Amino acid sequence: MLPRETPDRAAASIAGRATAALETRQLSRKSGDRILVHDVSVAVTAGEILAVVGPSGAGKSSFLRLLNRLDEPTSGTVLLKSTDYRSIAPQDLRRRVGMVMQTAYLFPGTVADNIAFGPRQRGEAPAPDRIAALLERVGLPGFSDRHVSNLSGGEAQRVALARTLANEPDALLLDEPTSALDEASVRGIEELILGIVGERRMTCVIVTHNRTQAMRLAGRTMVMEAGRLAAIGPTREVLHAG
Repeated sequence: MLPRETPDRAAASIAGRATAALETRQLSRKSGDRILVHDVSVAVTAGEILAVVGPSGAGKSSFLRLLNRLDEPTSGTVLLKSTDYRSIAPQDLRRRVGMVMQTAYLFPGTVADNIAFGPRQRGEAPAPDRIAALLERVGLPGFSDRHVSNLSGGEAQRVALARTLANEPDALLLDEPTSALDEASVRGIEELILGIVGERRMTCVIVTHNRTQAMRLAGRTMVMEAGRLAAIGPTREVLHAG
């Protein structure tokens, strides 16, 4: 078994990762007497995919939601490119740290309406060719005028990803993004994630119950148990040790 991560070990690891694009420092969240996330310190670099695995109820999704303040930490903080995220306006933070959920929650209307939503909140109107380019990149050319009610699960997830990319985020958070999809759609979304993270040098954190998926996507994996960081390291070493 790999040694359990301790605050001292985590701090030493972070100190050696000076180019961290997204970093947590002793991040914790409690709800009443229940500990959801406890004292998690980890750093992720630009262009890196970090997988988060662990049993049901381990705190994986709770940890992910803390990274862009969808939930508020009880203690500790997150740094985005060395800036404490408490100093960043929440709307700007969620543009820069985009999230794609397990189910694609699309707004009623067309695909183009959904992709344009984020920029319009900032007073920008993305040109049709910009929307077309994003759809081309996620494998949905010609879908601009398609109504979202006519999309398959895999197509909806690609639109959700394109909508997030329209905000030009620094980091991408993925919460079980393929768990509701068939195998062909799963592999397509995985290839898309790998390509986009590589092209844009984005930081990516993905929660997954599928350890094989973690091995396909992530260079490093962190294991959570009871809200705590139990182990972190190269994916194959961590998962084979488990």
